[in-house]
Amino acid sequence: MSTSPIPAAKPIIGDEEREAVDRVLRTGMMAQGPEVAAFEQEFSAELVAGRACVAVNSGTSGLHLGLLAAGVGPGDEVIVPSFTFAATANSVALTGATPVFADIEPQYFCLDPASVEAAVSERTVGIMPVHLYGHPADMTALGDIAERQGLKLFEDAAQAHAATWKGAPVGSFGTFAMFSLYPTKNMTSGEGGMVSTGDTDLERRLRLLRNQGMLRQYENELVGLNNRMTDIHAAIGRVQLRKLAGWTKQRQENAAFLDANLEGVVVPPVSEHATHVYHQYTIRVAGDRDRFAAALRDEHGVGCGVYYPIPNHRLPSFGREADLPETERAAAEVLSLPVHPSLSSDDLDRIATAVNTLAKAGA
Repeated sequence: MSTSPIPAAKPIIGDEEREAVDRVLRTGMMAQGPEVAAFEQEFSAELVAGRACVAVNSGTSGLHLGLLAAGVGPGDEVIVPSFTFAATANSVALTGATPVFADIEPQYFCLDPASVEAAVSERTVGIMPVHLYGHPADMTALGDIAERQGLKLFEDAAQAHAATWKGAPVGSFGTFAMFSLYPTKNMTSGEGGMVSTGDTDLERRLRLLRNQGMLRQYENELVGLNNRMTDIHAAIGRVQLRKLAGWTKQRQENAAFLDANLEGVVVPPVSEHATHVYHQYTIRVAGDRDRFAAALRDEHGVGCGVYYPIPNHRLPSFGREADLPETERAAAEVLSLPVHPSLSSDDLDRIATAVNTLAKAGA
């Protein structure tokens, strides 16, 4: 077709990011150094209400190290959603603990507090909500459950940079929180993750665990990993952090346009208590979702994605039996449309026209 396809996601890397990388390369100090320290401080001040931040080499590493630092291990259970990327449950399993899958509520695709409470056992030590697609989980209800049951709360905020719940930023609620800095996230460092915590002891364990168990060279205090962030990645992240607010505003404006102009599909609602940052703009499609998605891509040149078609409990890596009806329904119906800041007004018109045409035709 003559019109260029609209990508489902588009990382934005400009001259400032390139210059930041060159600056680091000129110094010759490329491993964890001053850029990483500065990025941690700036991320803390900008996004998580001053909580301490520890930079790592991926979001998955952040979850894994956070759980290890919190003392999670063999014999423990952590309640997680099945409707999310596999890294959430993987990180629990990698500690030797068992991920226990709970259902989501139907509006916002986040953990259902009632399902979580029903999943608590004598082995449960924590709850790990995912702020999926950029919409916060119900941190009020989940926090109440955690307090009542004597559990820890761990936030998977991989997709939710700058989202808020009742005015408080995600990443400021749990024992720790993890933000992913993968290229397709709302901001990137090229690859990487950031862990926030208000617990000084946990922060220290995180810093030990990411660096072979040492804060000072050759003084290994515990068995650790090599999960450091490089200064190259931190330099990119520092530039992206300065642009995040503008990009978030553009995502929200793009989402508002789609809310107002899409027909025949269920657009994503937003809780009155939440600030949604639209890592994904996820609709529900009645009928054959996969046929609808193929027609969007092939007939209209509109990129889209299904996040996530197979619930985690049914993945070969876990293979669990679980009664999670809302999870199964979402996996069959969801479709994420482009919402990234690079979209033009013509792009948005094309997306709306394509969706409406297919919905009307019953594609």
